[in-house]
Amino acid sequence: MSLFNDTQIAFADKSNSQLRKAYWMFKLIEQPALTKIGTRLLNVAVHNNFPFAGDIVKSTLFEQFCGGETREESLNVVNRMYKRGVGSIFDYSIEGKEEESTFDAVCAEIQDIVRFSVGNPALPFIVFKPTAFGRIGLYEKVSKKSTLTDAEQQEWSRIVARFDAVCGLCHENGKKVMIDAEESWMQDAVDWLIEEMMEKYNAKEAIVWNTMQMYRTGRIEYMQQNLKSAKEKGYFIGYKIVRGAYMEKERERAAEMNYPDPIQPTKEASDKNYNDAIDFVMANLDCVSAFFGTHNEISSELVIEKMKANGLQNNDPRIFYGQLYGMSDNITYLLANKNYNVAKYLPYGPVKDVVPYLTRRAEENTSVAGQTGRELSLISRELKRRNGK
Repeated sequence: MSLFNDTQIAFADKSNSQLRKAYWMFKLIEQPALTKIGTRLLNVAVHNNFPFAGDIVKSTLFEQFCGGETREESLNVVNRMYKRGVGSIFDYSIEGKEEESTFDAVCAEIQDIVRFSVGNPALPFIVFKPTAFGRIGLYEKVSKKSTLTDAEQQEWSRIVARFDAVCGLCHENGKKVMIDAEESWMQDAVDWLIEEMMEKYNAKEAIVWNTMQMYRTGRIEYMQQNLKSAKEKGYFIGYKIVRGAYMEKERERAAEMNYPDPIQPTKEASDKNYNDAIDFVMANLDCVSAFFGTHNEISSELVIEKMKANGLQNNDPRIFYGQLYGMSDNITYLLANKNYNVAKYLPYGPVKDVVPYLTRRAEENTSVAGQTGRELSLISRELKRRNGK
């Protein structure tokens, strides 16, 4: 029986009406065809300022998966979760922009988040996406070690400067920063850049953290090489360990361009790779810290078992757990209840700008085996419990 079945702990902050709304939303998300049509219509409606479109999004998907339109508005959620021992990671969820002015604006926003979070233990991590700081095409070209034009070299220098501005500010203020993973064809450039930042800022502790997508092949090997380099150069490593989010896109591109599929061949292989990453971290705690980002109950239980086997305290500062806001509260709040370090990714931003993130989140939910059904069964069980049935 799963450790994570206590719905009373999971939904203590939710009213009956909030649970019923969440139930019907997950019920809709459970239908892939309906989700695909609905999310496309939402994107068009919000982008074209259709009357009431923003209000519909705000009272449904936005309310379930976002903290608010601003950091200040989101503090209500931050403070409520922290009362129960759950941290928040502000995720400025603006996607799909490719202008230099937008990259600069997002970089400034991330730096504002750093300053906003200083001294607040409820906000343990900063996070950003590499593609929020530069064009995917340029990361791809750097990953291939292609020769850059003078203009591209200047553009790459601006990306490096944005990374350095955020990582340096986090180092000055003792805040940890996690840099999200991207598609495999641009990830090498991201890895190299993060390694530079680790070498520069992780001499005393893991300030800069990379993200490992374990549904990919070759990630354990990368971690082993990264560890060797870290020990030679004298810096600490931080990893966010996740399964991954771009499987269909990765496979389609590999087939189209006739290169080896970078995704593990089966779900079982992905799960094994994730578990191997847990073992890797536990064997190298002298140098490696980890944030286990997962909605998988078996993986979460495995980390707990490994921590016990290694004689670690529940709140050992080198181990964090994380889930997305609006999902897997049964995991998050059980862990917090038992004094483990746990935090929710908390997206925020103007409704219109956050819609691409929200629709991606809804579509991902339909493709994660059993996730939506698990949410529905937990909500249903809690509503029955409250009604004495």
